[in-house]
Amino acid sequence: MPASPSHVRYLVVGSAFLMSALLYLDRFCISIAEVYIQQDLGLTDRQVGWMLSAFFWTYALGQVPAGWLTDRFGSRLMLTIYILAWSLLTGLTGVAGVFAALLLLRFGFGFAQSGAYPTAASIVSKWMPLQARGRASGIIAVGGRVGGFLALSATGYVLIWLTPISTPTELRKSDILDGTQLSIELTERSDPVTPEETVRGRCLSALDSDTQERIRSFAKRQSLSAEEATSLAEGLNQVIGQPGFFSTAELKGISLEKEATRLLGKPTSELTAQQSQRLNRLVLEGLHRKSIKKLYVAGWRPMMFAYGSLGLFVAGLVWWSCRNNPSRHPWCNEAEVTLIRGDKPVKRDEDKKLGGVPIVPLLCSRSMWLCCVSQWFTNIGWVFLMTWAPRYFLSVHKVSVEELAMMVAIPPLVGWAGMLSGGGVTDALVNRIGLRWGRALPMSLSRFAAMGAYLAVWASPSPWFAVAMFSVVAFATDFGTPSIWAYMQDAGGRHVGSILGWGNMWGNLGAAVTPPLLIWIVGDTERWDLAFLTCATAFLLSGLAAAGINATIPIVPDEEETLEAEVVG
Repeated sequence: MPASPSHVRYLVVGSAFLMSALLYLDRFCISIAEVYIQQDLGLTDRQVGWMLSAFFWTYALGQVPAGWLTDRFGSRLMLTIYILAWSLLTGLTGVAGVFAALLLLRFGFGFAQSGAYPTAASIVSKWMPLQARGRASGIIAVGGRVGGFLALSATGYVLIWLTPISTPTELRKSDILDGTQLSIELTERSDPVTPEETVRGRCLSALDSDTQERIRSFAKRQSLSAEEATSLAEGLNQVIGQPGFFSTAELKGISLEKEATRLLGKPTSELTAQQSQRLNRLVLEGLHRKSIKKLYVAGWRPMMFAYGSLGLFVAGLVWWSCRNNPSRHPWCNEAEVTLIRGDKPVKRDEDKKLGGVPIVPLLCSRSMWLCCVSQWFTNIGWVFLMTWAPRYFLSVHKVSVEELAMMVAIPPLVGWAGMLSGGGVTDALVNRIGLRWGRALPMSLSRFAAMGAYLAVWASPSPWFAVAMFSVVAFATDFGTPSIWAYMQDAGGRHVGSILGWGNMWGNLGAAVTPPLLIWIVGDTERWDLAFLTCATAFLLSGLAAAGINATIPIVPDEEETLEAEVVG
């Protein structure tokens, strides 16, 4: 009786899944931390935009070289190297002291991660039969969404948890981010007076008369000297040092960190002196969000160290479980090799190192250019969710870091369902209507759905409606991703690493232009509606381009493997 196929292919795909999760965890944890990094290093909004953009430039430009290295030296070695490299750079980000160092580390980080998905695509093309490639690609891509979800949902909590309890609560001059604005907030009142202004006024009146006069004079200055900033900090420390200064009733309706809310719920007599001061500091931060440095700034560096260390485990797992092709794996039996290979003939040179990137065929492939255009515009719309959505919720809706974690984590979580179902749907469509439309329809229609979601959120100011529409965007984007990967595996032949790298390069060039583009579009007046309209337009163009992709035409015409217009399972 013939032996049953072994299941090593599932272990290999599982290792790639964990790699993908770490990839996104390390990549997008900075989206939550960027507010704290900005305050710690004194960065401008423009510098933050370039910090977020820097990764995508080198990630894009490194795709083809990294894919070629995988084709040349094998997926096992190169994927292990890539994981170790980006994990090291993640940890080193935690020691950056100036903008230039941070920018260089993000450039290097982009190069290190650029080979991850081309290598994963190469693994899928060698370890999974044709009819299962879309599903396997979806599983690996879901790993990225798991990592993105963890980056956005857990990073805020990890950052708080790693903020040392001994972090000083008293304000220093370096904690005054904008002394003039802080003084204005303390002294000026609108008509009618807002709840925040009422509490600020009580803070001012609690200070001695000389300090009050100095703060009123500071409000008329263009900027404060170091001595004046120190004086302002010392004045507010009078408030921080008073136990029971704030009450739950007067802070009703004012957005505060969850820790402050929990401390407010305890009787003053049960709070230690340190807890009381920490509560007062957190309330002042809630009242003056852009002019007082956040206490949790102290947590972002150890958070980067912790995330970077996870790469040692994942790199070891990949090296242990993967081989460059099934026939070389000691645990993979002949039945599994035959299952994976299908009807493809055994080629003597299947382990032969490739000579280079098929540049001319890539440049001459109409479908590949349409795929690149589609990925370019898709990333413009999708990157907003992972980089600027946190800032949108903080700026427009003034949520706490815990509420922010929930709001920005829900869309990637919904995206899992899109990724998993998208892989199965594209494989099923290939079997029913053929390779051409089985790949193109999920790519195209999903982009039109994302466009509609952005147009809907553009018309509504509700934060939870925005969460719902961002979730539709995430689901739709992820639903079409397995089709894109599968197309490049179908049409890429033995050059999958290089070809997927080429497609990812163009997609991530779109991602690279997005942060500075949105900084310019949103502007100082914070026109978030224009940002949503821009993202909707990008998805429209992406969907139109995707409709023209034809997976039945090989990218390299002289490939020995011939794609059939119909695949019957």
